[in-house]
Amino acid sequence: MQSYALTVDKFLDHAAKWSPDREIVTAGIGRIGYAALRERSNRLSGALLALGLRTGDRVATLAWNTQRHIEIYYGAMGAGLVCHTLNPRMTAAHLAAMVNEAEDRVLAVGQGLEELARELALRCPSIEVIVYLEGARAEGGFAYEALLAEFGRETRWGGFDENAAAGLCYTSGTTGAPKGVVYTHRSNYLHTLRALQADSIALTASDCVLVAVPLFHANGWGFPFAAPAAGSKLVLPGRQTDGAHLASLIRAEGVTIAAGVQTVWHGLLDHLDETGGEVPSLERVIIGGSTCPDALIRRMEERLRARVQTSWGMTELSPLGTVAPAQGRERAIASGRPPVGLDLKLTDAAGATLAEQRNVTGHLKVKGASVVDRYFKAEKDALDSEGYFDTGDLASIDGDGNLTISGRSKDLIKSGGEWINPVEIETIVGRLPGVGLVAVISRPDAKWGERPLLVVEPQKSHVLDDNALLEALRGNVADWWIPDQVIQVSHMPLAATGKIDKNRLRAEYTRA
Repeated sequence: MQSYALTVDKFLDHAAKWSPDREIVTAGIGRIGYAALRERSNRLSGALLALGLRTGDRVATLAWNTQRHIEIYYGAMGAGLVCHTLNPRMTAAHLAAMVNEAEDRVLAVGQGLEELARELALRCPSIEVIVYLEGARAEGGFAYEALLAEFGRETRWGGFDENAAAGLCYTSGTTGAPKGVVYTHRSNYLHTLRALQADSIALTASDCVLVAVPLFHANGWGFPFAAPAAGSKLVLPGRQTDGAHLASLIRAEGVTIAAGVQTVWHGLLDHLDETGGEVPSLERVIIGGSTCPDALIRRMEERLRARVQTSWGMTELSPLGTVAPAQGRERAIASGRPPVGLDLKLTDAAGATLAEQRNVTGHLKVKGASVVDRYFKAEKDALDSEGYFDTGDLASIDGDGNLTISGRSKDLIKSGGEWINPVEIETIVGRLPGVGLVAVISRPDAKWGERPLLVVEPQKSHVLDDNALLEALRGNVADWWIPDQVIQVSHMPLAATGKIDKNRLRAEYTRA
């Protein structure tokens, strides 16, 4: 058989040849066919190489869901460069730590993020060039179109090993310091094939896909690869993902499939309820980011008249793990089943595989061609002796193979699909005068899935001001990390080990 390297540039090559006029639409900006997108992306590869970049160099993006962001994906990856997506919702300090470790040489910046980019440039000596994706002029860098006009040229794509790095995404500090996950061309290619299976995301050439999940979330859940691979129309909302904008886009473009986290669908539903509007073209909604309440699923199915596909995944899984089937009359069950190419197992706390794998709760471990092996620049693999990755989740698998995430082995908080690390908040508040003990726990939230709750025990004779505690966090963590409420207690509950008993705090203060 022929040796045919599994590199992601082949997805756009395929779309340009077989679906040349199928559109990529960016809200408020315009539309382009796959053939023209391929031509622009390829010329961008030439421009990046003309800037002096070489195979394996990292190109960072700080941008929203737009056509030009997709062009950066393919322009970098097709030339053997690595596309490092940054989350603009994080603080400059967090982002700088990632950029400095990655040694990004180019930073591509979306609309409204110019000030953050300039701050990163001051903190990150590896950044040599800033490319501004919007606007005709740029201070201290290149305007995107000017870069293409001056340096863009036709460039040969591929020609490198399929195991070469294609993308880099950080985990947002789920266990302390953020960890980089490197996606290879091969892993992205096989992840795409897994996503396209009939009982998975199941895109077709007749579909119109609205990608409301950010492109900086683990390759936008793989949609920038899956859509051109299938020849699907791709609709990108830019930075506007409120209910009114999404409803307008769905109706105007005839969207059949939409993907995003819970908070996005809350906004769409609220808008439709307020206006009495409908989205008749919508057939399926793929929801992820955190466990979806049953009440929200029912509301979506009844109001949108669309099939809801719940899913579970992680940055370390590229990110698709399990997904409810695309077809069938039954309602979505838990987080669905793993498509072929991914294996799951449950273990005890010591890592031993449970003899019974169904209808029991255990620690979830995964294995597959698009599962992390070793974190970026780590000295050791992140796998057990059998090659499985520990997700940090507690889970169960029912008799039909459907996965249910029942909790996490660590005290992380997932709010609107984004991770919040309680330790960072506790460290800042714990330094304040008059604070004795401090704990941050998660509280169920109908809109965001979870929100942080700050619990503080004042030092004796000290009076603490709730607002002052929260203001101390502003500027030190992302605004959306700041807890919604402060509870002051006279005695913090302690476990037998002397540590704060967060289970007791949750039992007392976080009932839904």
